[in-house]
Amino acid sequence: MDGVRYRTAAGRWVLFATVLGSSLAFIDSTVVNIALPMIGRGLDAGSAGLQWTINGYALSLAALILLGGSLGDRFGRKRIYLLGVAWFAAASLLCGLAPNVEFLVGARILQGIGGALLTPGALAILEASFVPEDRSRAIGAWSGLGGIGGALGPFLGGWIVEAASWRYIFLINVPLAAAVLWVTARHVPESKNPDAAQKLDVIGVVTGAVGLAGLTYGFTAWTANGPGDPMVVAALAIGVLGMVAFVWNEHRSPHPMLPLNVFKTRAFTGANVVTFLVYAANGGVFFLVVLNLQVVAGYSPLIAGIALLPITLIMLGLSARSGMLGQRIGPRIPMTVGPLICAVALAWMAMIGPGASYATDVLPPVIIFGLGLAALVAPLTATALGSLPDAFAGIASGVNNAVARAAGLLAVAVLPLAAGLGAGELTDANQLHPVYRNSMLLCAALMVAGGVVAAILVPTRLPSKSPVKSFCDPCAPPVHPRETETVKSSQP
Repeated sequence: MDGVRYRTAAGRWVLFATVLGSSLAFIDSTVVNIALPMIGRGLDAGSAGLQWTINGYALSLAALILLGGSLGDRFGRKRIYLLGVAWFAAASLLCGLAPNVEFLVGARILQGIGGALLTPGALAILEASFVPEDRSRAIGAWSGLGGIGGALGPFLGGWIVEAASWRYIFLINVPLAAAVLWVTARHVPESKNPDAAQKLDVIGVVTGAVGLAGLTYGFTAWTANGPGDPMVVAALAIGVLGMVAFVWNEHRSPHPMLPLNVFKTRAFTGANVVTFLVYAANGGVFFLVVLNLQVVAGYSPLIAGIALLPITLIMLGLSARSGMLGQRIGPRIPMTVGPLICAVALAWMAMIGPGASYATDVLPPVIIFGLGLAALVAPLTATALGSLPDAFAGIASGVNNAVARAAGLLAVAVLPLAAGLGAGELTDANQLHPVYRNSMLLCAALMVAGGVVAAILVPTRLPSKSPVKSFCDPCAPPVHPRETETVKSSQP
């Protein structure tokens, strides 16, 4: 099959299946933030339990997303996508029925595994299903519709939590996933990459997951047990050893999940360092702002849920223009200025406290923050993907996605600790308020650091590249590894 056309019933079904399926994983990672106070009260959960409700999902998603793309490339993108959606639905059902916070965290970890299987498959299915001349159009529609879903997610989540129960933000995934499964099974064609690596980097998957899990658990437990606790010390040690083993394995493996030679390219390394700093700040913002608005400022879940909606709307309206501007003037300026604009907004957000007015205290910095992200994100993504040869497009996309998710994961674990939470509770207004203020200032510092790194490492222009000659899965190994053994460094 050569592919389907965009303006056909078959094309619309493929687009529907990929948009709705990928939106499940994306929206679920943001909606849960709105429900945290309700979950804390309903399950009598402390701050560590609430952090792990976020981190459990993010950990398994970040650790396995590269593997998810490789599995689809090897065994069939449709098959792995169906498995991921079904897995996500089953885990969502377990989340909705959780009797305690420990069960909920375990179910969220399972949910993240499903997300790692389905997330890279959505874009790969679009690339493989549509005829070449319609692929850009289909991907643009997928991105736009997914953005609208992300914008509506917090609103719907706040309404569900306020009108019914926090459990329904998970249970609603089950019928939606059933619709995705039915449409995908009937209307999405199967595809594979015949040049995919025949061996999976199992050691890389295990060591990377152990490293992230150890660091995340250690920093999360630190707030409750103190730095001298044996479990904290052991977890941090295991985390460090796991990450060292991951790097060593990727250097030695003949089929690495992450070929380390891609970091010889200065622009690629710079883009991913900026990604880590910026998305660590974003992880703290989207975790703590909504929580602070409810616990400290006294907003309802619905109002807190839509408080950050202008960020998504601004990015929907301006990201394409920002990408065109970055293409015209080069990525260095927008990637430097964007984080600095975000830092100004976060310093303003740090002042949101009891009785804060949305119109004067919340909305202005939210708008400024959205403008900063709109200036930054499109050039950042273009630099991460465009700084390597075309045969490394899949690796570039997968690495950048994994870096962003790992940064958000560690931010949720580390920021409350760094901000002075100690043994306090995130659901107590008196304890959360100073932690929130300090965390926003730390996030502002991360944004400034991101701008400085961009000014130093990101080139004014990316090297010109030949057109893509073959499809490469967004998270798959290089299509022609023998043709790309050496990646030349980009000069600024």
